[in-house]
Amino acid sequence: MTDTIFGKIARGEIPADLVYEDEDVVAFRDLSPQAPVHLLVIPRKPILTLNDAQPEDAQLLGRLLLAAAKVARAAGIAESGYRAVLNCNAGGGQVVFHLHLHVLGGRPFTWPPG
Repeated sequence: MTDTIFGKIARGEIPADLVYEDEDVVAFRDLSPQAPVHLLVIPRKPILTLNDAQPEDAQLLGRLLLAAAKVARAAGIAESGYRAVLNCNAGGGQVVFHLHLHVLGGRPFTWPPG
């Protein structure tokens, strides 16, 4: 498995604008925001894509979603609404191959996404 910038952030090897962290999950502001609020929530455990998650990762994946809701509340976007996006592989828009959840809010979104 190749190391990624997200792996280095999760291990504290490089700085990020952290908004939340616990023993399993780290959340930080995206360096290239696509909305007024754009946070990334990552597991500390390196999982390349959602396709690579294993049954034993089920609890961790749940913690990832709960952390996304927590950071959305803390950012003040939970009540007005936000989008949680998990891209899988290049064709799905994944650029960094360390599983991550985008939490976007602060503006209206349309469907389908583009």
